[in-house]
Amino acid sequence: MNNHSFRQQQYLFRLKRDRILIHAFRLLLLAFFLFFWETASRKQWIDSFIFSSPSLVLETFVKMLKEQSLTLHIRITLSETLISFFLVMSLGILSAVILWLFPKISRILEPYLVVLNSLPKSALAPLLIVWLGASEKTIIVSGISVAIFGCILNLYTGFTEISQEKLKLIRTLGGGRIDELFKIVLPSSVPTILSNMKVNIGLCLVGVIIGEFIGARQGLGYLIIYGSQTFKLTWVLMSIVILMIIAMLLYGILNLIERKVRKH
Repeated sequence: MNNHSFRQQQYLFRLKRDRILIHAFRLLLLAFFLFFWETASRKQWIDSFIFSSPSLVLETFVKMLKEQSLTLHIRITLSETLISFFLVMSLGILSAVILWLFPKISRILEPYLVVLNSLPKSALAPLLIVWLGASEKTIIVSGISVAIFGCILNLYTGFTEISQEKLKLIRTLGGGRIDELFKIVLPSSVPTILSNMKVNIGLCLVGVIIGEFIGARQGLGYLIIYGSQTFKLTWVLMSIVILMIIAMLLYGILNLIERKVRKH
C-alpha cells in the first residue's frame, strides 16, 4: 500500500468517525433533555400540569392512537402540507420561467413580489378564512401563501445567475430563448430547485398550521389551539412533537432525493 492510498484511507476513516460522533452526541443531547424534563416533572421542579412530561406525552399519544383520532389529525395536516408543497413548487417554477422568458414582466412585478414576500403571512390567514370560508381548500391556500412568493423570487434569481457564456453558445448555434431555457437554464438550476424544495416543505407546514389555528376542526393545528383553550397542554406538546417529527421526516426525504440527484 502506497503512502497516498494510506492517507486517503485515514481521511475516509476520520470522516466516518466524525459522522458517528456527531450522531451519537445528537442522541445523547436529546436523551439528556428528555431525562431532565421527566425528572423535573416528577420531582415537581416544574408544574407537570403546565409543562407536562415525556411519559405523559407518550401516554397521550398511545391513547389517542388507539382511538384513531390522532391518525386522522396527522393525515389531514400531512395531506394539506403535501398538496400545498406540490402547488408551491409547480406554480413557483412556472412563474419563475415566465419572469425569465419575459424580462419586462419581471421588472414590473419584482417590487410587488418582494413586498408580498415581506408581509407577515399570519396576517393573511384571517382574511383567507373570511374570503374563502373555513375549509380544507383555505388551509391549503394558507400553506401556499407562506412559501410561494419567496419560492418565485429565489428560483428567478437562480435562473438569472446562469452562466452567460453558456447562453451565448446556444445563441451562436442558432438556438432561441426556449432552447436556452430547456437546454441550459432548467438543467443548471436543478440544485437551486432542490434547495428551494427543502426550504418550502417547512414553510408549507407552517402555513398549514397557521390556517388550522384559525379555521379548522381537524388537524394538528386544531389540536394545538383546542388543547390550549381547554388546558389540555399535554395535547399541545404532543402535537408540537409530532409536527417536529413530520418536518424532520419530510426534510430528510428531500435531502435524500437531493443527494441522489447530485450523484448523477
